[in-house]
Amino acid sequence: MSVAFKASCPDCRARFELDAGALRLAIGGSRRTTFYSFTCPACAAPVRKPAGERIVELLTGGGVSTLRSV
Repeated sequence: MSVAFKASCPDCRARFELDAGALRLAIGGSRRTTFYSFTCPACAAPVRKPAGERIVELLTGGGVSTLRSV
């Protein structure tokens, strides 16, 4: 079973669903360095959004590739 994550683009305002392979999660030592990113499928803009504890939990549980930095 694959998980679909709802997302939106701040540039073109498109709303869409992405699978885990389309998202990347970076977990840093602070709130500023913990974020998820993706490329908008509608306008190809790179998107980076902050990820709080709940989002980190949902994305890791859904199989999103995670990079941990110190």
